[in-house]
Amino acid sequence: MMVLVQHDPASTRAAIRAFVRANHPDVGGDPAVFAAGLDQLRAAQLRSAQRRLLDRYDAPIVVVDRPSGIRGVLHRIRAWRARRNRRPRVR
Repeated sequence: MMVLVQHDPASTRAAIRAFVRANHPDVGGDPAVFAAGLDQLRAAQLRSAQRRLLDRYDAPIVVVDRPSGIRGVLHRIRAWRARRNRRPRVR
């Protein structure tokens, strides 16, 4: 059986596909070994996905103070006009 320790989603999928190509029962592999190995690889893929999700939200929280009232309205109008009047990105 194969133990997967990688964190890259593409390499995880590639490892699962390589395992399936080598051990699938249609190409002469043992069905019990195939099922156990596939379960192990999928569990490793799930752990990797969960780890990536947890790593994603470890950044500090930043609070942006925006002007309110009439200053806020004027700020939003000026920003909108600046976006509207700028040159297009595509030529």
